[in-house]
Amino acid sequence: MHQDKLEGFKKVLLAKKNAILEHNAQHQSNVEQMRNIKGDEADYATMSAENTLEKSIFQKHRQELEYIEIALEKIENGVYGICEMCNEHIALGRLKAKPHAKYCIVCREIIEKDLKDKV
Repeated sequence: MHQDKLEGFKKVLLAKKNAILEHNAQHQSNVEQMRNIKGDEADYATMSAENTLEKSIFQKHRQELEYIEIALEKIENGVYGICEMCNEHIALGRLKAKPHAKYCIVCREIIEKDLKDKV
């Protein structure tokens, strides 16, 4: 992959990383503010439901941040865009849609089918 495309993907990955970190920081600030507010049972129930949803979002963010860090390391090591399963190049369109993709579309489908079969 050409250096200019790699730099473009690096910028996209860093922007995604920063957006996630900013979202998490803003949410943490909101949670702290809510803890200081006195409310009734309905307020606490709403906050509890929101916290459950946010925990799920945080888990997804944590996983996405991990994938982004791996992709950034791959760029630095010159192996970005190579499928971790078959070692073939990941299609440019797939990388544009999901810049931290670890697998080409064929291998991803195999993995998803295997996961589905296990359930």
